[in-house]
Amino acid sequence: MEKNTDNRTIALSALFQCVEGVRQIAHNGTVDQELFQTCLNSVATENTDTILDIYGGIEHLKTGFQVLTFQLGTGQMTPDGKQKNLETTRYAINLLHLEKKLDAHPELFETLLKGIEDVQRQLKHFSITDETIINRMAEIYSDTISQLGPRIMVKGDQNHLGKKDNAAKIRALLLAGIRAALLWRQAGGNRWKLLLERGKMQRTANDFLDLANDSNP
Repeated sequence: MEKNTDNRTIALSALFQCVEGVRQIAHNGTVDQELFQTCLNSVATENTDTILDIYGGIEHLKTGFQVLTFQLGTGQMTPDGKQKNLETTRYAINLLHLEKKLDAHPELFETLLKGIEDVQRQLKHFSITDETIINRMAEIYSDTISQLGPRIMVKGDQNHLGKKDNAAKIRALLLAGIRAALLWRQAGGNRWKLLLERGKMQRTANDFLDLANDSNP
């Protein structure tokens, strides 16, 4: 993968899309199904020509581009008048930190890869959003990323967070977030890039969003 702003913007937007899915489940008890499917597919997808292929094309990352633009901006309000959600940024930063820690634990990374291989085999019999696949992804996250610590504390409505299927969906999305964080690092992303390229990535995300809207209005 080329280390350039376009690829870093796509990877970070994908990360924000994953944590936006976490926020939706935590607060609403539901998640946009296209968003959810796109994020989960990225975990099991390999051998692609470009980073966009991992997410099925630019049109499937609309939410991620929107969230990145809002969260990296200096204003406290989104264009539709809502308060900026700082939880989303916190989840994203925590996942970037956990992915970096994972890189220092090759045994856990090997366990993660073997788990993903299991998922790929199961996908011959189940869809990506089947309960069997979601639970397996959640298990992979618990067996690997959760062992690194500190665990990500998801805030929201306890009536939603207390449901077993919602907890599994959140862990599956966090696993997809780790995948996006890995792509961010492979594209040359680091703390300094995040600080110095904020404006450039915002502009790039807006350009990508325009392309996505044109391709799938």
